[in-house]
Amino acid sequence: MKQLHAVITGASQGLGLVIAQRLLGESWKVSLLSRKKVSGIEPLSKKSALWINTDARLPHSLRRSAKEAAVFGGPINLWINNVGISAWRPLKKIDENFWNEMVETNLKSTLFGCQAALSYMQKGGVIINISSLAGKRGSANNSVYCATKFGVNGITQSLAKELGPMGIRVNAVCPVYVQTPGLKTALRDKYSPSKGKAIGSYLKKFADENSALHRLPEAEEVANLCLFLASPSASAITGQCINVDCGVLPQ
Repeated sequence: MKQLHAVITGASQGLGLVIAQRLLGESWKVSLLSRKKVSGIEPLSKKSALWINTDARLPHSLRRSAKEAAVFGGPINLWINNVGISAWRPLKKIDENFWNEMVETNLKSTLFGCQAALSYMQKGGVIINISSLAGKRGSANNSVYCATKFGVNGITQSLAKELGPMGIRVNAVCPVYVQTPGLKTALRDKYSPSKGKAIGSYLKKFADENSALHRLPEAEEVANLCLFLASPSASAITGQCINVDCGVLPQ
C-alpha cells in the first residue's frame, strides 16, 4: 500500500505539531513547513518526516516548499494550512502594521498555500484550512482576527466549488480556544478577554459558562477531525467549516 503524504504549514508547535504527530502515528509521510525548526518529532526520520524552512506569508516560499515536499514525499494527498496568529486590539489601536501582519499570516498564507498545493495534488487530494470559531462570530477587540478567519471560511467554500470538479475536497476546521503556546501568548495581552491575567481561570470560566460539555477541546481532538476529513470515510464532505468547540456555538 502506497504511503500517503501530508504537508502542514505552521508545524513547529501547537496544533500543527500535534496534527503532524497524529499523521506520523498513522504511517503518513509528513512535510512540516515552518520558519522555526521542528524539534517535537521523535525521531525526525528521514524516511517519514521532513522539515522545510518556509515563510508561509510569502507565495514564492510556499511554492518552493511545495516542490521540495513533492520531491521528498511524492504527490501531496493532504495539505493543511495551519499557520496563524491570534491577537486582540480595540479599533482605536489598530494600525496598518497590525492589519498587514494578521492578514498576511492568517489569510494570505491560506490562499497561496492552496495555490501551491494544487500543482502537486491529484484527484482524491484534500485541503484543510485551520480556521476558528472567530470565523463565524465577532467579538470585542477582535475585528481584524475575525475578518481573517471569516475570509478563510470564504476561501474554503469557494475553492470547494472550484476544485471539486478536479476531485479535490476543501474543508475548514473551526476550533474554539485550544490551549496551545500561541493562544497562551495571545491571552497575555491586556486587550485580550482575559486582560492578560489569570489565563487558566479565564479559560475555565469560559468553558463553564459557554461550553455544552463544560470543557474546551484538546489539540488531539482537532487532529482527529483532520485525520477523518482526509480519509475516504469523508469522501462526501467538502466546502464545510466544522466547529470543534464542545458545543460553544451549536449549528
